[in-house]
Amino acid sequence: MPYILALDEGTTSCRAVIFDETGTVRGIAQQEFEQYYPQPGWVEHDADEIWTAQLRVARDVIEKTGLSSRDLAAVGITNQRETTVVWDRDSGRPIGRAIVWQDRRTASACERLRKEGGETIVRERTGLVLDPYFSATKITWILDNVSGARSRAEAGRLAFGTVDSWLVWNLTNGSKHLTDVTNASRTLLFNIHTRQWDDELLRLFNVPRSLLPDVCESSCLCANVSANVFDSEIPIAGIAGDQQAALFGQLCVKQGETKTTYGTGCFMLQHTGETPVPSQNRLITTIAAAPSGQIAYALEGSVFIGGAVVQWLRDGLGAIKASADVQELARSVPDSGGVTFVPAFAGLGAPYWDANARGMIIGLTRGTTVAHIARAAVESIAHQVADLVAAMHLDSDASLTEMRVDGGATRDDLLMQFQADLLQVPLIRPAVTELTSRGAAYLAGLAAGVWTGVAQLKDLEQIDRRFEPQLSSALVARSRERWQRAISRCRDWEREDQP
Repeated sequence: MPYILALDEGTTSCRAVIFDETGTVRGIAQQEFEQYYPQPGWVEHDADEIWTAQLRVARDVIEKTGLSSRDLAAVGITNQRETTVVWDRDSGRPIGRAIVWQDRRTASACERLRKEGGETIVRERTGLVLDPYFSATKITWILDNVSGARSRAEAGRLAFGTVDSWLVWNLTNGSKHLTDVTNASRTLLFNIHTRQWDDELLRLFNVPRSLLPDVCESSCLCANVSANVFDSEIPIAGIAGDQQAALFGQLCVKQGETKTTYGTGCFMLQHTGETPVPSQNRLITTIAAAPSGQIAYALEGSVFIGGAVVQWLRDGLGAIKASADVQELARSVPDSGGVTFVPAFAGLGAPYWDANARGMIIGLTRGTTVAHIARAAVESIAHQVADLVAAMHLDSDASLTEMRVDGGATRDDLLMQFQADLLQVPLIRPAVTELTSRGAAYLAGLAAGVWTGVAQLKDLEQIDRRFEPQLSSALVARSRERWQRAISRCRDWEREDQP
């Protein structure tokens, strides 16, 4: 039986998952890594630590399953997107910490470019918005703030990559510097229509072309893992940013099919077919992962703080000891008691794109307990996703009939039921929760010949639970109106002109 190894490098941990040819998970290994917050609004990772952790869990899962590297037909990679690594081509070492997608340090640079009229070309060519979320301004910041970096970059001595590129570089002992179209489409430097790096965008952000990786399809035989990494050469046959991998893992491959991943953030993608759909409601138009030779696009909305609000309840507030405890605490009260929690810790993502918004808990009374705050925190995740659905409907004119869900937070039945209530459509939770990893495995397995096509993959699907709406439309409308009022109060809070 052939097996696929999926390397799933997330925002807070590295995972390695082995799938067999039936799409069944045969083994998982996971390791968290350090999060660095050197200043308010700054978020960094140690790229060397990521590589060490990813290699360790990959070796661990192979050992745990009793397999050898020779049993692996292919490796698929999926990764946190937009996080920016710059390293020295000769030494292979990062020139500083990676700047994470959540990082907001370049908000003022984005605002300056916006005032200079840069957003028009960005929207037209990349489908994105000018926001610190994406990679380009992070690259510029590194080149301008790390001593000697710009001159070394212009001399061709440095390499830039999102985390997939960093992993491929290390897996191949520095012989391959590449990314796939989905990750390239998140940099602000890639033209999603020509599917090439764009010289005008490179000039806009002052990024030397020599920094950039080659770009390949999401499903193709693009490189080989060096024999000294896993004892034998294994094809790297699938690469996709985590949300595009999850869309493919859910087998949302037709126009209108939609999924939301509930992780550190929340990410909704709707397949739009072979044609990019420009957003009029501040969503993102992005490239979707597809089998070799096929072209696919999606609309995307991104929530910065999804499951991370539960981590804050645990680590910041000390309200719970483990993230899994939030469901019991939130269920201990019938509702949020009038409390609304907007977790804009890193600003607001789509459809607001307000880097200056800040978190807020409002509606507190003497009767408020930590359970009410926990309930409001859980509900905040669902409200943010509902904001994305509303914007997406205006852009695509497609009526949502169901939504497929995945990610760690989908284990919270309270959240899933409240989400179905707010959207007034069923939520479909697959039996396999490792949808991001499975998407990477499917892309790799298709290229390696383990599976013949999407039709065969659909035969492997299993559903865990279907959540039907239960809350009345009147109560939904009241909850949504209260949420919108809270959103209006937390926006544009952290302004440069304030003392």
